[in-house]
Amino acid sequence: MSRSLETGPVLSPVTADDVALAVRLAVGVLRDAPPQGWDGKAGSLEWDCWETVEHLANDLLYYSVQLGPQSPPLDTHVPFALTQKRPDGPAYFLCAERAAGPVGLVQVLEACGALLAAMVRTTPPQVRAHHASGVSDPEGFAAMGVVETLVHTHDAAEGLGLAWAPPSALCSRALTRLFPQAPGGADPWLTLLWATGRADLPGHPRPAMWRWHSTPRS
Repeated sequence: MSRSLETGPVLSPVTADDVALAVRLAVGVLRDAPPQGWDGKAGSLEWDCWETVEHLANDLLYYSVQLGPQSPPLDTHVPFALTQKRPDGPAYFLCAERAAGPVGLVQVLEACGALLAAMVRTTPPQVRAHHASGVSDPEGFAAMGVVETLVHTHDAAEGLGLAWAPPSALCSRALTRLFPQAPGGADPWLTLLWATGRADLPGHPRPAMWRWHSTPRS
């Protein structure tokens, strides 16, 4: 059964509970990672596993703060200063204490996920805030947080040698919200990996560049 917006059933929206679920599952798998593997490459990325999870925590916090002001800016992001630890590394505005080790890094991820879930849960649905892919609403930021969590946990898990397969229903809701053009009929998790340039999908060339649609659906 197709899950596309044009031909498939209408799925329930992406919610704060979805953010919390995605982060809880990610924390559950990353918590069991061997401590010696975090400096290794994260899947197909040019970042190591530590950088990738730290980037994910930054994403979740970044989305939460966009919804924070009473009147969020629509033409630019809330101006937290971004920096880089190395030229080819991810940009960030928070970092985890290295001395706390992977356990501390996962706690930072868990805390940032909780902040996004709380902001999505308490922000009125009519609120709009800036995103580079289009001004978005709380559901959009929730969906972006879910996708970031699912695919970057995939990257880190691949580098760390861990199994990672998130729930199909969660993937379907995120796909429908952010990738309405994605083909239906295939496994939702594989389709999400394809939509973000991380996997091949039979019958569909892998996108060389990808972008989601963060604008509200209605």
